[in-house]
Amino acid sequence: MELNMSLKQSQSLSPQMMQSMEILQMGSQELLEYIQETAQENPVLEMDEKYDRADEFDVLRRKLEWLESTDVQNRYYHQQDAEDDTDPISNYGTVEEGEENLYFYVLSQLKMLEVEPETMEAAEFLVESLNQNGWLDETLAALAAACGCEEARMGAALEVVQSLEPAGVAARDLSECLRLQLLRRGEGKSLAMRIVDSQLDALAKNRFGLIARELGASAEAVREACALIKTLNPRPGTGFSARENLTYINPDVVVVSFPDHFELLTNDYFFPTLRLSSYYGSLMKETDDPEVKEYLTGKVRQAKWVVRSIEQRGSTLMSCAQCILDIQEAFFRKGPGYLVPMSLADVAARMGVHESTVSRAVKDKYIQCSMGVYPLNYFFSRSLGAPQSRGGTEAASPDAAKALLKKLIAGEDKRRPLSDQKLCELMAHEGCRLSRRTVAKYRDELGIPSTTGRRQYEE
Repeated sequence: MELNMSLKQSQSLSPQMMQSMEILQMGSQELLEYIQETAQENPVLEMDEKYDRADEFDVLRRKLEWLESTDVQNRYYHQQDAEDDTDPISNYGTVEEGEENLYFYVLSQLKMLEVEPETMEAAEFLVESLNQNGWLDETLAALAAACGCEEARMGAALEVVQSLEPAGVAARDLSECLRLQLLRRGEGKSLAMRIVDSQLDALAKNRFGLIARELGASAEAVREACALIKTLNPRPGTGFSARENLTYINPDVVVVSFPDHFELLTNDYFFPTLRLSSYYGSLMKETDDPEVKEYLTGKVRQAKWVVRSIEQRGSTLMSCAQCILDIQEAFFRKGPGYLVPMSLADVAARMGVHESTVSRAVKDKYIQCSMGVYPLNYFFSRSLGAPQSRGGTEAASPDAAKALLKKLIAGEDKRRPLSDQKLCELMAHEGCRLSRRTVAKYRDELGIPSTTGRRQYEE
C-alpha cells in the first residue's frame, strides 16, 4: 500500500445537467406537478395559467350569445351555470358521481324504487355482496342467513336487483347472467335462450352440429343464435371496476394529417407559462443586504435553468417525434400493421444525439393521430431479419407479423383451423420467417385461441 498522485480527466454531471435529464424524461402529468411544486418553493418563478384566460374568453363568448337571444330558457341555464361555478356542492349526488362505481350505480337505481322496507334492506345487502364482475358468489340461502331474513324475502330482493342496470347484474352463474340479458332484449323464448339454458358447454367448444341435433334446429339458426349470445357481456360489472382506476392520458404531441403531408403540434395547452417575477428581480438589484442578494441570485439562477430545461425538453421531444413520423410514415397513413423496424439508434443518428437522450425523450410520452393515442415507445420495433413480403426490401417487424398472422387466421377453414406449425410455414412462405413458439406467443398476445378453441364442429 502506498500513496501517489496522478492526473486524469473524468466526466461528471453537474446538478443542473441531472435536473435537465430528469425533466426530459418526465411525463406530462409528472412535469405539471413538478412545475407546481417548483413554483411554490421558488418565489421568483411565477405561473400564468393558460386555460384560465381561455375559460374567461369562453364564458364571455357564451354571455354574448345569450344576450343576443331573448329565450328565457337560455337565461335560466346561464344562471344555473353561474351557480354551479360558485357552489362547490351544487352537483353533489348527481348521476355522474355514482357512475364511477358499480355499487353506487346500482344503489342509485334501487333508491328510486318503491318497495317494502324489509325487501329494500335485503336488496341493499345484495348490492353490497356483488363481486367485481357484478355476480353473487354465495347461494340465496347463505345470503339470507347472513342478512338475517327469510330466504323468500331474499328471493324477492334478488328479483328487484336483477331488474336494474347493467343487465345481468346479481347473477349467480354464467347461464343466469346470459339469461337475464336475453330477457332484457325480448329473447325469452328464442333459440338463444334454449342454448344458454342447456348447451353452454357445447357452445364453448363450437359444437354447432351437436347443438342443432339436441335442440332440433337447423345449423344456420344455431349459428345465428350463437352469434347473438357472443355479443352479450358475461361480466356486467367489469366496465365499472376498470373505471375506478382510470388513468387519463394527455398526448404530448398531436399529428395533424393533410392530403399531402403531416404536421406536428405540441399539446402544451394544460402547462402553465413560467416567467420570472419582476418584483424579485428589481428587489435583487436594489437591496444592499448580501444575504438577500445571495438568496435571490440563487433562486433566479434556478428559475432560469428550469425554464430553459422545459424549453429544451419540448424541442427535443418535437425533434424525436418528427423523426418517428418520417420513419413510420406508412403507419400514420395506413394504420397498424405497417410499422417498420426502428431502433433508438436510428432516431439518435438522425437527431445527432445519444441513444439515452432518445430513451428519456420518449419515456411516458404519448402521440395522438387519426388512429388513436399511442405511446412513443410503441413505434420502436425490432427487425425480424426477413422481408415483410416476398420480393420486399424492408425487414418485417412484430407489428407486421401480427397483422399477417391475423389475416391468415381470418381466412382459414374453421372446421380445420391452422395449427401453429402450419401458420409458421405459411408466414415463411409470405417472407416472414418465425419460429413456432414465436407464432404461438404472437397469437396469445392478439387474444386468438388455439386450434381447439377456433375449431367449429358441424357434427
